Amino acid sequence: MVDRVAQALYRLTGVGRSFTNPEGSEIRVLEGVDLELRDGEILVIVGRSGSGKSTLLRILAGLLPASQGKVLFREELVDGPVAGAAMVFQSFALFPWLNVLQNVELGLEARRVPRKERRQRALAAIDAIGLDGFESAYPRELSGGMRQRVGFARALVIEPQVLLMDEAFSALDVLTAETLRGDLLDLWLEGKTATRGILLVSHNIEEAVLMADRVLVFGSHPGTIRREIPIPLAQPRDRSAENFRVLVEEIYGLMTTRDGRGGGEPNLPDIRQRLPLVSINRMAGLLEALDELGRKGQGAWVRLAALSHAKGFSIDDLFPLLESLELLGFAETEEDRVRLTTAGHQFVQGGVQERKLLFARHLLQRVPLAAHIRSVLDARTHHRAPAARFLSELEDRLPEDAARSVLETVIYWGRYAEIFAYDDNHAEFSLDDPG
Repeated sequence: MVDRVAQALYRLTGVGRSFTNPEGSEIRVLEGVDLELRDGEILVIVGRSGSGKSTLLRILAGLLPASQGKVLFREELVDGPVAGAAMVFQSFALFPWLNVLQNVELGLEARRVPRKERRQRALAAIDAIGLDGFESAYPRELSGGMRQRVGFARALVIEPQVLLMDEAFSALDVLTAETLRGDLLDLWLEGKTATRGILLVSHNIEEAVLMADRVLVFGSHPGTIRREIPIPLAQPRDRSAENFRVLVEEIYGLMTTRDGRGGGEPNLPDIRQRLPLVSINRMAGLLEALDELGRKGQGAWVRLAALSHAKGFSIDDLFPLLESLELLGFAETEEDRVRLTTAGHQFVQGGVQERKLLFARHLLQRVPLAAHIRSVLDARTHHRAPAARFLSELEDRLPEDAARSVLETVIYWGRYAEIFAYDDNHAEFSLDDPG
């Protein structure tokens, strides 16, 4: 049997990362991460925003030290930038005053590669990534997809053993991302690159199943590995194949389950509940989409994969919306599927005022902070209270940034529901009728 440890490109044991906020409190971003990137594989990490995925990539690249645990590259302890790894970022990160060739040569120049060799390798990388003929073009002359190709060429030209990709396709339109993803897979499968392993952070579950040999599903607060999913499908992969869809739906199901708890009626939170800051219009749009896709009968379940595919939702779009709708009692999830509740159907069918009244009732019943603010306002003779009073309560239980985000969400939702008014100039809640 082949020794897997000997073949590991990266090996992480018990890795954690913490930051200290201005108040001196510790914020844990990653905790207890055990991870191995093997020689010859593509490993994809998926997870919600805030699960520490990008932080982990920077630790792997040696750009950020781990607070706990060990990070090994080729069995050597990582204590600074890893020469055998290259990163491709979500943003194109090109130097606008350099042309394509000069941007690609930059990493080689930093490594003191002789000019003649530098030019040859840069031209070869540009050709391999499909930019032949654009060597003298400047970033402003290129489309988004072409700029990202320059980013790939700049990473590949240094012949890294590992390519680290931080949502490298997410800033591109669907067709451009599909083309670039396919071209990268072709280079990988045909052995036209010296790279021995790829680690990709993605918010696209179909992309993960399309590319990966293994998928790691990350949990949040702090970021941990919840599950490893092997992808035993031959390349190239067919999105419409039953075994492909089964894997996509399995991952959606894992992403929906929170803290070891399935879907259904959520536990009602206390005022420190982290509330996603999502638009009322987007929540209404998702409810209408669920109604449309589930019209075969009231209460019909809709697969999350089908919903995402039909409406173009990414993980970062879909899950905060689902979390909000479930919290408010307008939808319920079960594994990899979702459906409207009775209240959700009532919201879809209601007019503007009916929707506001229904939202107000559910907000007061199911979001304790909203009910708490309203109760304080009702109890005061002048029906006013400073925002600082509630922010202070939240900061006793949450980090400062999280506390402000929660209060901002309740202000937004409460204004829509007209359960209170808020004066931003004076940072004050009231029961004043703005009309």
